[in-house]
Amino acid sequence: MAKNSRSTARRGRRHPLATIALIVIGLVSTGGAYALFSSTASANTPAATTTATTDQGKRLFAANCATCHGLSAQGVDGVAPSLYGVGAASVDFQVGTGRMPLAIQGPQAEQKPVQFTKSQVTALADYVASLSPGPGFPDSKYLKGDGNASTGAELFRINCAMCHNVAGAGGALTQGKFAPALSGVLPSHVYEAMVTGPQNMPVFNDKNLTPTQKADIITYLKYLDQNPSPGGIDLGNLGPVSEGLFIWIFGLGAIVGVTIWIAAKAN
Repeated sequence: MAKNSRSTARRGRRHPLATIALIVIGLVSTGGAYALFSSTASANTPAATTTATTDQGKRLFAANCATCHGLSAQGVDGVAPSLYGVGAASVDFQVGTGRMPLAIQGPQAEQKPVQFTKSQVTALADYVASLSPGPGFPDSKYLKGDGNASTGAELFRINCAMCHNVAGAGGALTQGKFAPALSGVLPSHVYEAMVTGPQNMPVFNDKNLTPTQKADIITYLKYLDQNPSPGGIDLGNLGPVSEGLFIWIFGLGAIVGVTIWIAAKAN
């Protein structure tokens, strides 16, 4: 009987650390559950906001864009292209610069005063982006204009200057089309134009120009905005050929004129 009592007492006796272990397990379980609930709640909040924005964009699209692009943005032959795959970046550029909705049919959509507020433009972009994957809004870290202006100038000369002019003054193209001037253009719109290729512009994806290189081009354009004519009189920024012709005609003409005047005076 004594042996049985001692063995029963041993079995009923708890380890001194058992209570502490139970408390720790309880705290960890409670904390983990709370963290899981918090992360789930925070993850659901943006989703609800995005859904609301997309719904607003759908209504705006039906009222302002569906006439040309169709109710489902599928496009209309001979009128307007499909918007599947264009992404938020294309919508933000086209609508955010006033090119869309189109004011009048012509060789290309021209910039005009923006018809929508910034939040409405974002809503339209979110709606179109929800239809099919495409280029999204650019990361703000590439839009600060703090890149390498020298590298940006070289990249701009190689990839952009043949249409936009080396000073970003724009230029004429064929069939009544033109490359617009780039002075005063928002960095986000410059970036979006590079990744979407609006109008006659080619697409410069990340394999053609990395995001860092795009940021360098934006930095160069910002430098041009702050220093519109670092070399002196700009002569309209018409380019080296026309400016050289100006110097050839008027510069040498002035020298010849002075020479003739001196010779005539001597006689």
